[in-house]
Amino acid sequence: MSEQQRINEAYKRKIVLRNIGIVIGCVLLLTLSFIISMNTGYTKLSPSDTLRTLFGNGTDRENLILFHFRLPRIVISMLVGAGLALSGRIIQGVSGNALADPGLLGINSGAGFTVILYVMFFGTQSFLSVFTLPLLALAGAGLSAVMIYMLAFKKGEGIAPIRLILTGVAIQSGLAALTTVLVVKLDETQYNFVASWQAGSIWGSNWKFVLALLPWLIILIPYVMSKSRVLDILSLGDEAAHGLGVFVERERLNLLAASVALAASCVSVSGNISFVGLIAPHLASRLVGSRHRILLPVCALTGAVLVSVADTAARVIVQPSEIPTGIMVAIIGAPYFLYLLVKSK
Repeated sequence: MSEQQRINEAYKRKIVLRNIGIVIGCVLLLTLSFIISMNTGYTKLSPSDTLRTLFGNGTDRENLILFHFRLPRIVISMLVGAGLALSGRIIQGVSGNALADPGLLGINSGAGFTVILYVMFFGTQSFLSVFTLPLLALAGAGLSAVMIYMLAFKKGEGIAPIRLILTGVAIQSGLAALTTVLVVKLDETQYNFVASWQAGSIWGSNWKFVLALLPWLIILIPYVMSKSRVLDILSLGDEAAHGLGVFVERERLNLLAASVALAASCVSVSGNISFVGLIAPHLASRLVGSRHRILLPVCALTGAVLVSVADTAARVIVQPSEIPTGIMVAIIGAPYFLYLLVKSK
């Protein structure tokens, strides 16, 4: 082995060890966020009370607070963060647009529109609605994605990044107008729900919603991870991808469908939380680079930490009331989006 080869091997080992350290750091940060969130809320539980309750020695009141109120919401916030972050990364990789995001492109709005339609006619209290909402959200998000794809696609050129953004904004505006028309016809209870949903409040905060969301992520996340090599190749451009044997349009459609399903299932239980799919992938790429094999896991962990921290802050800043989680994420996301716009010039 030549000296140059030894240097290259040492450099590769250094990168691998660095990436492993980053993954471990993200896991530890997520664990810390989980612990802090369990001990944070309007009703105080000390760390010792929380630990005792986790091991089955808590009082009825402590069990109610921890297992029925806090833990489901914490788990949902982490799952939603991971799902939205991966959805955003896929859209960015498929479109070649670093500013793409399911919230900015109208996919979240499409999912929300069908959710609001369902709530308008059937309410949200039935057990059946918990498992029906992800399917309806998927239908709405899928329809929005198809419209965006068809309008942004140009034969011979594929999807132009600027057309994708402009089409998404137009679709989102149209759906927002339709939603406003529906809101006028809602009663007070329904209106309160819609207002909460649009602000990005994690309203599905019980174990039924965890069970409704978890199967989608268990199926979709491994599928997305298995496509890391395809995403790497797509980032080289269509011609290079064709040359390497990738069926570009088929893979692009499959990945877009996975992205839409991830966003729709998360939105159905979390409300309209934007910017997670924009911020988390960029933070992850700054940490580990653009190789999707490591980027996708770090992206999911980063999104989980982001939404978990935002949700915890939203619950405690204005106690006993709370700020919708989506607003807390937007406080971070809006300035970062402007920064990315300026940087992309």
